[in-house]
Amino acid sequence: MRYGSEHKEQTRARVLKEAAREIRAKGPGGIGVAGIMARAGLTHGGFYAHFKSKDALVAAALDSMFDDARARLERTAADADPRVALRSYIDFYLSSAHRDARDRGCPLPALSGDLARSDADARVRFGQGLAGLTARMAEKLRLIGHAEPERGAASLVAELVGAVALARAVADPEQSDAILANAHASACERFGLGDAA
Repeated sequence: MRYGSEHKEQTRARVLKEAAREIRAKGPGGIGVAGIMARAGLTHGGFYAHFKSKDALVAAALDSMFDDARARLERTAADADPRVALRSYIDFYLSSAHRDARDRGCPLPALSGDLARSDADARVRFGQGLAGLTARMAEKLRLIGHAEPERGAASLVAELVGAVALARAVADPEQSDAILANAHASACERFGLGDAA
């Protein structure tokens, strides 16, 4: 039976969704193509109809993860008031729910360490995703009148990503919660976003 291009795109999207989840959870080096294809309801043999290699799958999954992160930012920070929008995104990013959603959350804290050891294409895609998030943050900071929006955004993104990565890495739940709370309070104070929640 022949399927149309729409079916192929939907199938590719299912594979990318499963790959993104597994890459976030295990890192690019820990994924298995056969398992991803099985969870997407496909056979391992069908993989090469969509991707030329495992590295190509990782690169495409990174793009998909950053597209999802961009959409999440747009939903979370949809408020017309840039100060409220930025605060809403910080609230989401430094939440225990985001910390605990490693397989669904932002790829930056989940993959920073792993991508440093990946191939150039994956690192380029990761860098593009980072630049996109930083630019969206800079725009919010520009709209609220921050003197150096690009520099402030780069610092904010580093603080958000670092806080989530550290909060995920420690074993003590109280220490993990404190990392998130301290970063939240610091970011809100630094950018004049009101008292920390």
